[in-house]
Amino acid sequence: MPHAGTLDITHLHKHYDVKGKTLPVLDDVSLSIAPGEFVSIVGASGCGKSTLLRLVVGLEDDYRGDIRLDGQRVAGTSLQRGIVFQEHRLFPWLTVSQNIGLSLINSKLSEGDRFRTVQSHIELVGLQGFENAYPYQLSGGMSQRVAIARALVTRPEVLLLDEPFGALDAITRAHLQHELQRIWQAEGITMILVTHDVEEAVFLGDRVVIMEPRPGRIRSVLPIGLPHPRDRASPAFAQAREQVMREFGALHATPGAQAALSH
Repeated sequence: MPHAGTLDITHLHKHYDVKGKTLPVLDDVSLSIAPGEFVSIVGASGCGKSTLLRLVVGLEDDYRGDIRLDGQRVAGTSLQRGIVFQEHRLFPWLTVSQNIGLSLINSKLSEGDRFRTVQSHIELVGLQGFENAYPYQLSGGMSQRVAIARALVTRPEVLLLDEPFGALDAITRAHLQHELQRIWQAEGITMILVTHDVEEAVFLGDRVVIMEPRPGRIRSVLPIGLPHPRDRASPAFAQAREQVMREFGALHATPGAQAALSH
């Protein structure tokens, strides 16, 4: 069982320079995430959700503020922090096993341990029998399972998910939400999901962070006090979803927010 990480984001500011002008993207974002917690982050396009994940995973380091994992400042990428993008980004010339095993290329595991680790993660995401399949032989949902296994195989403390199901059809998306919940419970690690889908955020998250756009700020953090697994058809689930939607309604009413929320 991997160690679950404690993530602390403190007074985070981020901007880009565009054609000689300063474009603020994140403004004074602070958030603490407990070990093993599942946090969903929702907001309109342009609110900086994906930028926040890029900073946490270490893909960018030009920012003000502090990002710490287990008390250590985040500096560059690390196997402690895995990420899954909306596009699966598998290498088409590698098999399922080889794509997953690529994350272990610099590990100190023996060849036998590496094989067993890859195989166990193939089983974790339910792809037994597809070890030697190539990406073109997989559905979109299966490809995302491979991407999740590849991110988990290094046993990270935190897994970041940037709209991982956004390109999938509704039925596949709902199925993989159930699967992600199962994987999270099996692995026990900290997960952070960025999504536009309020129902997805409520279904998966222990807390839902609502961001407002341009520059991105945290508007509110709502605890979802429902046990897992969750029943989308239950009155309690509907109530939790409506609570989040009401926050969006309040945001929608603020000046300048209407256009951002329409994307």
